[in-house]
Amino acid sequence: MKLLSHFTTFLFLCIIVALVAYLDSPYSFIHSGYSYSSNQPAVAQPVDVEPPTDVPVLENRLDRVERMDGYYVEIYQEFEVYYDAAGKVIKREPTSKTESIRYWE
Repeated sequence: MKLLSHFTTFLFLCIIVALVAYLDSPYSFIHSGYSYSSNQPAVAQPVDVEPPTDVPVLENRLDRVERMDGYYVEIYQEFEVYYDAAGKVIKREPTSKTESIRYWE
């Protein structure tokens, strides 16, 4: 009797899981109005767009090297670099951000 009860519970859970999986699939009657595939190939076309020249590129440049407590400390300064369409630097402005790397002597 106990084995029959466990079997029916297991069968009921399997039916519920199968029903939920079917309803969640793209083939169910709920999703019949939507097309998930097409017989037309997707074609990507390249777009000729020039990169904007008014957006700065952030670069880190070595500012100085110091010796502190048995370490060499390299201090880098961040710069906003503006380029023109030909790739030449228009202006270079320092920001307030600095980073440092410490090396054991």
